[in-house]
Amino acid sequence: MILTIFAIALVAGSTQLSTVANYMASPDVGLRVSLGMAAVSLVIVGLAENARIPVDNPATHLELTMVHEAMVLEYSGRHLAMIEISSALKLLLYMSLIIAVFLPWGIAENGDGVIAYLSGFLFYLLKLSGFAVSLAVFETSIAKMRVFRVPDFLGMALMLSLLGVLLLFVSRSL
Repeated sequence: MILTIFAIALVAGSTQLSTVANYMASPDVGLRVSLGMAAVSLVIVGLAENARIPVDNPATHLELTMVHEAMVLEYSGRHLAMIEISSALKLLLYMSLIIAVFLPWGIAENGDGVIAYLSGFLFYLLKLSGFAVSLAVFETSIAKMRVFRVPDFLGMALMLSLLGVLLLFVSRSL
């Protein structure tokens, strides 16, 4: 994730989220392969961080092999509700970060009117629902991932973000 943020900061010239979103919404960005790699890398890291990838360890019992579900087996009631709410908020944070950085169209700028803020909120809800539907399709299409393939999945995210940073350095030197 740090390499992805570094690639985005190199393009935008800042690490401040509002500056990055404003720069990405401007026509100065254009189509960049390095940003596409950073976006795919951030999606992969978001899936792994939020335990949205079902992981199966064939050496153990099938009920206890889900990474997220094994953590919450001891809880019930309000404690389980707090854990579920916190995981939902974490997923919302990752989705909002991806929307703000890579899909900044329709964001209301500072000082716009109430209509612009409402339309920006509606665009945000539309993008968020699109991400939720695509996440549901992804989760239902992948039944389980073996424990031995998870490092390859995360290694792909690392290599994509590293290639994105290297492409930015190469393209700037030309």
